Amino acid sequence: MDAILKFPDIDGSMLALVGGKAANLGVLTRAGLPVPPGFCVTTEAYRAITAGLGDVTDAAAARKHILDATIPAGLARAVVAALSETLPETLSGGPVAVRSSATAEDLPYASFAGQQDTFLNVTGPEAVLDAVRRCWASLWTDRAVAYRESNGIDHRAVSLAVVVQRMVDARTAGVLFTADPVTGRRRRAVVDAAPGLGESVVSGAVNPDHFLIDPDSGRVLERRIGDKRLAVRPLPDGGVVHEAADAGAEPCLTDDELRELATLGARVEELYGVPQDLEWAFDQAGTLWLTQARPITTLFPLPAGHRGEGLRAYFCFSVAQGVLRPFTPMGMAAARAVSAGVSGLFGFPVAAPLAGAPAFAEAGGRLFVDLTGVLRSRVGRAIVPRVFDVMEARSARLLRGLFDDPRLGVTRRSVWPFVRRLAAIMVRHRLPVTFVRALADPAGAERRVRRQADAHLSRLAPPPGASLTERVDHVARTLIREVVPIAPRVFPVAAAALPMLLLAARLLKGRAAPGELQTVLRGAPRNVTTEMDLALWALARRLREDPEVAARFLAEPPELLAREPLPAPVRAFLDEYGHRAVAEIDLGLPRWSEDPTQVIGMLANYLRLEDPALAPDVLFAKGAAEAEAMVEELAGRVGGLRGRVVRFALGRARELVGVRELPKFLIVRIFAALRAQLLDVGRELAGRGLLDAPGDVFFLTLAEAKSGRDLRGRVAVRRERHERELRRRHVPRLLLSDGTEPEAVASGQPAEGALTGSPASPGQVTGVARVVLDPVGARLEPGEILVCPSTDPGWTPLFLTAGGLVMEMGGSNSHGAVVAREYGIPAVVGVAHAVERLRTGQTVTVDGTAGTVA
Repeated sequence: MDAILKFPDIDGSMLALVGGKAANLGVLTRAGLPVPPGFCVTTEAYRAITAGLGDVTDAAAARKHILDATIPAGLARAVVAALSETLPETLSGGPVAVRSSATAEDLPYASFAGQQDTFLNVTGPEAVLDAVRRCWASLWTDRAVAYRESNGIDHRAVSLAVVVQRMVDARTAGVLFTADPVTGRRRRAVVDAAPGLGESVVSGAVNPDHFLIDPDSGRVLERRIGDKRLAVRPLPDGGVVHEAADAGAEPCLTDDELRELATLGARVEELYGVPQDLEWAFDQAGTLWLTQARPITTLFPLPAGHRGEGLRAYFCFSVAQGVLRPFTPMGMAAARAVSAGVSGLFGFPVAAPLAGAPAFAEAGGRLFVDLTGVLRSRVGRAIVPRVFDVMEARSARLLRGLFDDPRLGVTRRSVWPFVRRLAAIMVRHRLPVTFVRALADPAGAERRVRRQADAHLSRLAPPPGASLTERVDHVARTLIREVVPIAPRVFPVAAAALPMLLLAARLLKGRAAPGELQTVLRGAPRNVTTEMDLALWALARRLREDPEVAARFLAEPPELLAREPLPAPVRAFLDEYGHRAVAEIDLGLPRWSEDPTQVIGMLANYLRLEDPALAPDVLFAKGAAEAEAMVEELAGRVGGLRGRVVRFALGRARELVGVRELPKFLIVRIFAALRAQLLDVGRELAGRGLLDAPGDVFFLTLAEAKSGRDLRGRVAVRRERHERELRRRHVPRLLLSDGTEPEAVASGQPAEGALTGSPASPGQVTGVARVVLDPVGARLEPGEILVCPSTDPGWTPLFLTAGGLVMEMGGSNSHGAVVAREYGIPAVVGVAHAVERLRTGQTVTVDGTAGTVA
C-alpha cells in the first residue's frame, strides 16, 4: 500500500487509510469543489512508526516514543517527491499547512474538532517532515485521549494520517455552518469571519463578525460585527504570529461574498446529505477556498418519515415520561403498536398498526408525537396546553409560543367533530358511570380497577404450543388491542380528583394561600408508587435486623451483590415489584427482576439513614397528618354548609389523586409479561444461531423477530447506534420539522442567577445539592437536594431520603411532583438547565411554594 496518496486519488471508502479529514478532502476534490491541492501521508506510515508501542496506552509515553522516532528514509523521500510533484513551490520556500487526519475524526457522532494538531505556514521539506511527526504525536495529547474516552473509542483502534496541502494566503477566513447550531434550524448559513488566517476564529481567540444567510434566497438575515482585535498572520520564514488588529466597525465580508459562501455550503451539504461544518478562506485575490468539511455533530436529528408539506411540530413523549435515553428498537416497535391502539380509541383506525399511528414519529431513538393537528385546531389549542400546564409546564409555554406562527395557523375551527368523538368514547367506555362511582366510593372504584387488571393479566399468556411466529403475533396483538383499554377504565377514577379540587378552590374564593391546596395532596392514599417505595423502606428496616446482611449491602458494590443469591425478603419484594425499572416504558430494557442492581443500591441508601425523624414512613405519615389538618383548616375558614362541601371535596380529592399512578403501573406489568415472552423468542433465535444472545431480540422489530433470517449483523449495527445515542447530552422537548428547537429560539441561555420553574410541592428547604443523571447506583445522603433532568417511578426510592427536589422537566401534576408532595418534600420542576447550572456539593434553597431555587 502506498504511503502517499494525492487528493484526487482519495475517496470516502478510504477512511481507515487516510483518516476522516483527508477522506473528506478527497471527496470534495473529486466533486470539483475549490479545495487547495495536496496529498496525504497515510496511516500505514503512522502504524510503522508506532509498531514498537505495543499495548502502551499512557499518553506521555506514546508521545515521547513518536517524537523520538526516526522517520524512515524511504518515507522521507516519498514526502519530498510528493511535495515536488503536487506542490512544487514548496521546494523554494512556498508554505503548506500540515494537518492531522485521524481515523476517528469528522465522524457523524464525534467531530474531534481541534483534538489533534495542525501546523500552518510550514516552509521547507525538513520542516514538513518534522510537522508530520508532531501530528502523529498529537494523537496522544491529553485532550485527544480524554475525548476518545468520553466517546467510547478504543485508543489502539485509532490511527492517524497527515494532510499536506497548499497554504492559502488568507485575506479573510472563518467557519460556516449549513444549519444553525444554536436553534437547530436547517437551511441557514451561519458564518463567523475575521481578517487573516482562520485559526483566530476556530480557536475562539477573536470576536468575529457573525452573519446569518438564507441560502435559498441569498438574503442576509442577520449581521453582528465583532471587534476583530486579533489576527493570525503568516511569517515570512514560516510559522504564524498572533498580532493585535484594528479592523474597525466595517464587516470583513461583502454581501456577495456571503452569498458565495452560502452557495458553497449548500453544495457541500447536498454532496453529503447532512448539514456541514466548513472551514474556508478568501485569498488575497478574492478566490474562495474550502479547507475542511465535516458533519455538524450536535444537531438533533429530524423525525423520520416527515409527513406532508409545510411545517410540522413534534412533542417529545420520551422526555415527558422522564426518559432521556434512546428507546431500544423493540421498545420503539412496541410504542408504535400501542400508538395504533390509541389512535383507534379516538376513532382513527390504523391500516398498518405495526407502523404506528400517523402522529407517531421517531428521532434519535426518542418517541415524538406530531402536534401539528393540535396547533391547527381551535379545540386542540384550547385543551392540550392546559393539560400540559399541569403535566409539563415548560412544554405548555413553548406550545403557546407557536400560536403566532402563520405556518401553523388554525385551519379547523369547528368544535363539533371533537364533541361527537368524545361523546362516543364516553358512551362506549361508560366513563360518566365510572366517574360517579369513583366519587361515591373511591376504595371500591380502586378495587374494581385492580380486579379488572388482574383478570386482564391472566389472559396475556400465548396459546399453548404456539410457534415462534404465533408468539410474536400474540405480543403484537396484545400491544395493539389490550394495553390502551386500561386507560378509560382507570383515568376517570383519578380524574375525579381534579373537579373536586376546582370545586373546593371556587368555594374558598381566594381564602386558600398559594401552596395550601397542594398541601392537601400530601400523603395521599392509593398511590401504587408510594406503596412500592414504602415497601422498599420496610425491606431495608428488615435487613437492618440482620447485621451481617446489612453490612454486606453497605460494603459490597450493588452490581456484584446482584449476581449473588439474594435474601428471601428481597426476592419477595422483587416478586411484587420486579416488573418495574428505570425507563420502564421501554419494553426492551431489563426489569428489576432481571437486574436488581438499582434496588440493592437504594436499599444501601436506606440502610445509611440514621435519624428516625427522617424515616420515610414517618415523613409520609407527617405529610398525611398535615394534609388532614389543612383540610380542616380550609373548611373552617368558610364554615357552614360551604365548609362541609369543601371538606367533602378535598377529602375525595385526597382519596382519588393517588390513583393517577395506577394506569402506568398496570401497563408496565403488561410490558414485563410481554418482555418475558420476547425473551423466550430470543432464546429460540439464539439457539438457531440467528442471534448471538437472547437479549439481542430487543434490537429487532416485531416483524424482524419472526422473519427467520440471520440478524446478527443488523443487531450489531443497532447496538452501536444505540450506544452513540446514549451519549447524547441534549434532547429537545419540542422540535419543528425544519430542525428548529422552539426553546432555543424563545429563551436562549437563561439569565444569570435566575433559577425558576413551576411550584410543585410547597415548603422551603436549604441543603446540599446532588446532581443525578441516572438513578442506578446513585447515592443520595439524607437531606440532600436531588437535582435531576426528569423522573419516572424508578427514581422515586431516591425521594425517600431527599430533602428537596429540583427537576428540569415536568409540571405541577407530573410524576415527580405528585410523589414529592406525598413525601412532603419541597419541589420545583420545569427548571431550565438545572443539571448544568447546579453542581453537586453546592448549598441551595428550594422554595416549592414560589417555584424558585437560590
